[in-house]
Amino acid sequence: MSGLLSVEDKVALVTGGGSGIGRMIAQVLVAEGAKTYIVGRTRETLEATALELSAHGTCIALAGDLSSVDGAKAVAAAFAAQEPKLDLLVNNAGTMYDAPLDSFTEEGWDMVVDLNLKSVFFFTQALLPQLRAAASAPCHAAVVNIGSIGGLRIGPKENYSYQAAKAALHHMSGGLAKRLAAEHITVNAIAPGFFPSALTPVDKPEIVEMMSGMVPRKRIGTPDDIGGTVAFLASRAASFITGAVIPLEGGMAL
Repeated sequence: MSGLLSVEDKVALVTGGGSGIGRMIAQVLVAEGAKTYIVGRTRETLEATALELSAHGTCIALAGDLSSVDGAKAVAAAFAAQEPKLDLLVNNAGTMYDAPLDSFTEEGWDMVVDLNLKSVFFFTQALLPQLRAAASAPCHAAVVNIGSIGGLRIGPKENYSYQAAKAALHHMSGGLAKRLAAEHITVNAIAPGFFPSALTPVDKPEIVEMMSGMVPRKRIGTPDDIGGTVAFLASRAASFITGAVIPLEGGMAL
């Protein structure tokens, strides 16, 4: 079927799109023909990324802070002022805090849960009018929440709020999926393993070798891996997939 796997001419929004996994996702979506907005707090980084990616398509910087509900609503309003519909929302922005159990702070807990979980819910809520405007029986709108393998299994770091927030994000994705399915909006989560990002620095060959040794596929993730999975979930080929948590980790969970 023509266009079955295509995202061409769709409108996408990727939070945390200036760097790391968010940039990888935006890179693929732009190259595949989606008009892609990227959201982030650091305007300079965001605009530099948008300029670079725009050499291959359309990428638009939308600066804003999603760490509070008011901030998330402000970014949603700024997007809505420019676009009447949204085919694909990628909730990727996130942070991590780790500390020994005996000294783990309330601030470290709240910072992570607010951005990684709470803002995802309220940002999605604020963009429902645009998602609904894009959704139809022949062509669904898609929400993709970027979770983590840390929400599926316990790793070596003492990042308690991160583990909790990502596991909750996976489960919340199912709740949203069940509610929105009849409106032709799918909601799925992706649980990445090792991908280059601020949370997973790969600045030394020995680190990459160590990480790759923990993965049955014997490598870390690439832009094609994460961006391709997101693009698939936004395509017509994935219109019957909703409420899923997709491990994207080269077999680490086996």
